[in-house]
Amino acid sequence: MKSLFLGIVVIIVLGIGGLVYRNAVEHPSQPIACPVGSFVCPDGTSVSRTGLSCTFPACPPPNVSLSDVNISFALPEGFVEAASPDSASVVAYEMPIAASSSSMARIIIRRYEIAASSTALATIQKTAIGGASGLPVSVTSYSSSMLGTHRFTVVSIERFEGVIDTAYYLARSADVLRFDAVDQGVLGWTDPSLDISTLPAHVALRKLLTTLQGQ
Repeated sequence: MKSLFLGIVVIIVLGIGGLVYRNAVEHPSQPIACPVGSFVCPDGTSVSRTGLSCTFPACPPPNVSLSDVNISFALPEGFVEAASPDSASVVAYEMPIAASSSSMARIIIRRYEIAASSTALATIQKTAIGGASGLPVSVTSYSSSMLGTHRFTVVSIERFEGVIDTAYYLARSADVLRFDAVDQGVLGWTDPSLDISTLPAHVALRKLLTTLQGQ
């Protein structure tokens, strides 16, 4: 009886082993094929899916991704990350313009939450404070500009003692992002005919905003 039982067990084991072997031969392991497709980075280059999860890899520099505020963009050449000037700042970048430390181009990105009882416009008006006066800037300092796929409220924040600061506000459902172009050490800053759109920080920021992704 004992030998009969052992024989049955051996037959079962051999049968299972045969099925496993046959399955392995008829259905060999196949490499995972990721779906065809690519992701276009802010600077226009593309990345393809990789890995077992078929996810897109991070876009290489000069592309920057800020997951905390769900945006990405291409950082203009010459700018490096710098210390944030205040608690509202998400990130800041700077680029020296000349050997003198007084000449600098800065890009600062800030985020302001929209209070439950407020609006995006009210949030912009509340945070558009003149650097020299400490007061809200005049409504005559407001304009609008379409850059890339986003429309921005443009506000002239400061023009004082060689510093020219223009803020580009992007209104979203729950917050407002503010992108500042700050040119420091500007010669002829008192000249009313000065075209600030040609200043280094302003040129760089507008270029950055045309690559902006996320909402």
